[in-house]
Amino acid sequence: MFKNLKEELDSILDRDPAARSRLEVYFLYSGFKAVRAYRRAHWFYQRNMKFIARYLSQRARHKTGIEIHPGAQIGKGLFIDHGMGVVIGETTVIGDNCTLYQGVTLGGTGKDHGKRHPTLGDNVMIGSGAKVLGPFRVGDNARVAAGAVVLDEVPDNATAVGVPARIVRLNGVRPCNLDQIHVADPVAQELCQMEIRLKNIQNLLEQALRKREEKEDENL
Repeated sequence: MFKNLKEELDSILDRDPAARSRLEVYFLYSGFKAVRAYRRAHWFYQRNMKFIARYLSQRARHKTGIEIHPGAQIGKGLFIDHGMGVVIGETTVIGDNCTLYQGVTLGGTGKDHGKRHPTLGDNVMIGSGAKVLGPFRVGDNARVAAGAVVLDEVPDNATAVGVPARIVRLNGVRPCNLDQIHVADPVAQELCQMEIRLKNIQNLLEQALRKREEKEDENL
């Protein structure tokens, strides 16, 4: 138990430059408190004592502003930074060493039954205010930018940006920091793609005109 606790504290210290000590994280970090309360509630939920499980989760929600359904499945090393307004649904599955910022929703669309919420792989980062809605997978080492609304699967090692979210980077390299600012601009990328298409069309027109002129010269 103490080993697991130490690992949880150290994972937060590794990812949060503002954290100064394990003691500070243990007593003052609302995200850490919410995850600890979830693990107690999940123990009761697995043993079909669901009223107690929900009581513990709702008590933690009032204390921390973070709502984690006790039925969710969460791996080791989850870091919820700041945390206010985070919602994690009942059938959510979260892998190891994931990071969620404030205002994140891992929820459903209301259209699905059974598995209704997303599955996050390992080392996933979800930026502030992002919404991941539906029973699909967000791959290992993926990043979802702040404010994005993700409605479809995100591959491993990808970055999703926008509303609705689109994949703007897929480079196979694990993100080495928590930078939410320097991600590709989807509008600029779309403009670049349009420019490329226009140039291709222009080249085709020029070729067609040259061929027409050559034929006219041959007829003369």
